[in-house]
Amino acid sequence: MTAPQDVRADDHTISRQQWKISVLAAMASYLDAGSIVALGAGMSVFQAELGLTSTGVGVLAAIGPNAIGCAIGAFIGGRLGDKLGRKRIYKWDLMVYALGILLVAGSFNAPMLFIGTFIVGVAVGADVPTSLALVGELAPAKGRGRLIGLTQVAWNLGPVVVLLLALVLTPMGITGTRIVFLSLFVVAIVTWALRQGIAESARWKSAVASSKPSPVNQVKALFSGQNLRALVWTGTIYTFWGLAAGTAGIFTPYIVTTLDAGSQAAGVALSCASFVIGILGTVFLFMRLNDQSYQRRRTMWAVGSLMQIVAYALFLVLPFTVPTVIANIVLFALGATIAGEATYKVFSQELFPTVLRGTAQGFTFGFARVLLGVWSFFVPLLASASIGPVAALLSAFLLVSGIVGFFFMPDTVGKSLEDIEKERGVAV
Repeated sequence: MTAPQDVRADDHTISRQQWKISVLAAMASYLDAGSIVALGAGMSVFQAELGLTSTGVGVLAAIGPNAIGCAIGAFIGGRLGDKLGRKRIYKWDLMVYALGILLVAGSFNAPMLFIGTFIVGVAVGADVPTSLALVGELAPAKGRGRLIGLTQVAWNLGPVVVLLLALVLTPMGITGTRIVFLSLFVVAIVTWALRQGIAESARWKSAVASSKPSPVNQVKALFSGQNLRALVWTGTIYTFWGLAAGTAGIFTPYIVTTLDAGSQAAGVALSCASFVIGILGTVFLFMRLNDQSYQRRRTMWAVGSLMQIVAYALFLVLPFTVPTVIANIVLFALGATIAGEATYKVFSQELFPTVLRGTAQGFTFGFARVLLGVWSFFVPLLASASIGPVAALLSAFLLVSGIVGFFFMPDTVGKSLEDIEKERGVAV
């Protein structure tokens, strides 16, 4: 399988080959979200089986694929992907992921669980910015939203598969949880094998061949001028949005069970529903509308942000019951499809020069996950008493993301990556 020859075509046509490569790259998002939610679905089971305290639960969430472990991988993998090529990273990181998953699946004590979870986090953190850069670089100018949206479909599909498995296997307790993680191991190995035929990014090879600054000066360029503005903007919208999304992704079953709003099975089912909504919203809204116009992107962001803010504000005025949780899930999941990670992913490809694309996204992705890791440490402690403090803070986080995203959104719709670099004066 080779890279498309004419990756610079400024049209909306996406070839079968581009779809295939994007699917394989998107599996990074499948495994990222799948491992996050598998950990969330099995959190209370691991807690009971291995004797974890509330603090231990917070630490586990903080060091894994949802937070700090992922951040470390993103910082390293994003930069190495720019220096060494996309292929060298995504060719091997899934083997590291598979090792971590095996450790988690076979955990018979807390240290083994913690080590495996950390390894999984590092591996997916390295894969995500590299794989997204590959998709962004092979996409036609008027089709980036569709191909990047495909990675978001994968990000939602992973949790759906994992949560359905977890729901069916709930009666099996810890054994069922182990099987859920083993399913991710199988997917990782199959994806790794299929990725071996993917060629290096043509855009990356061209950019590296024509780039003059040293690697050190390239990184310095990321923290100045238009690059710095783009870094602050994408980092801000993703960090504050991610605090809410990460909490929903990993803690919904745990909070529902802890606050007696429903059973473990109910918590898992509700989480699964949110990701199904995410798939439908991404396919029928984001992928269809994102590439149409700048005004359309801003309108989508405004509507989606408002829906998500209201989703968590509901917990401040209504009792924490299953109907309220359902309303929260529907509003947040649908709003997130048009004002969330997919939008951040698109702009992360469009706003940075090719030799810094992975570095920039690795930095913002990693920074967001570090803060999420710190936040995750406190969520179980806050939620064990009341949902109010958590809901109030998440509403505030989403408000910040919504305002910054709407008022400072740049116009890059339908333009080639090279044209955007020239307009912004950020070629390196």
